[in-house]
Amino acid sequence: MTRREFLQLLALSGFGLVAPAGMLKGEGTGKKTPKKWAMVVDIFKCAKKEGCTECIEACHRIHNVPNIPDAGRQITWIWTSPFDALFPEQPAYVEALRGRQIMALCNHCENPPCVAVCPTKATFKRDDGIVMMDYHRCIGCRYCMAACPYGARSFNWQDPRPFIHAIDKGYPTRTKGVVEKCNFCDERLARGLVPACVDACKGTCLAFGDLNDEQSAVRRLLGSRPAMQRKPELGTRPKVFYLLA
Repeated sequence: MTRREFLQLLALSGFGLVAPAGMLKGEGTGKKTPKKWAMVVDIFKCAKKEGCTECIEACHRIHNVPNIPDAGRQITWIWTSPFDALFPEQPAYVEALRGRQIMALCNHCENPPCVAVCPTKATFKRDDGIVMMDYHRCIGCRYCMAACPYGARSFNWQDPRPFIHAIDKGYPTRTKGVVEKCNFCDERLARGLVPACVDACKGTCLAFGDLNDEQSAVRRLLGSRPAMQRKPELGTRPKVFYLLA
């Protein structure tokens, strides 16, 4: 059995891996379906770019994410964590990745627990799958932070604006007492652009596209290479996929 055949077998046998895209919803129906945005991270390429923060810097710059020195009060939309922290129970063949820094962000889940617990509907899921934040509705209860199993949300314990080096007027700043997170760059998607992190990566490690489009970059990648998601056993169905080969 080749390595590729082995990985494809695992994809169908419950290791939290994703089956080929030919088995994804919508293929062969002949009907026009709404967009379902998703991101693909080439996990081995990302691990090799040790110390690279281009995707983080691009995201945080255009979204006015503050640079707060206090680690306990940092705001992050994208970050890196050791592979074994992101994927604590993965097969032995990825042992080479243990300890390597891997990109992480909001997973824009199909079944987002954060949405279910928000009392004011400040966090909500759009028809295209993006889990959004309405900063004006947020009352700072932090229920969404407690419900998120991926640690993808940050809380503004203080006014973030003094910690923004140069405010980008193209995106609103937040206030004290508000939760925030990655929004898949919905403001860029509205202009026909890819997310800033993907643009900054220049196609090296990241791909973005419509899961319902058979010709999209994410469908082509997921159709040809095995991938996994974070904590698939929770049933949240993340829309961020990590390629394995």
